[in-house]
Amino acid sequence: MNKKLKQRPDFKNEDDERNFWDSHDLSDYFDMSHPIKMSFPNLKLSNELISFRLPSGLLDVIKVEAHKRDMPYQSLMKAGLYELFMGKKRITRSVGASLRG
Repeated sequence: MNKKLKQRPDFKNEDDERNFWDSHDLSDYFDMSHPIKMSFPNLKLSNELISFRLPSGLLDVIKVEAHKRDMPYQSLMKAGLYELFMGKKRITRSVGASLRG
């Protein structure tokens, strides 16, 4: 059974569109039986490649800890850096001073 799809209206702004879709059924306007193929050719990675040196002993400790957690050591380092700088934990003056040497 092929359902006749309704014509989508043109919207003046996002608020009008949002209000419209809040009160209308999406399946009246789109054929939901076929997947939509999407392509994002201009999408750029949000990660940046960096390189820095670590003492081999520190790297060994990180690798052992990552192995205990069954995760790649780079992922453990990312998670630790995120928690340190972006998470609830904040650098105290003593930690910051020790990082500066």
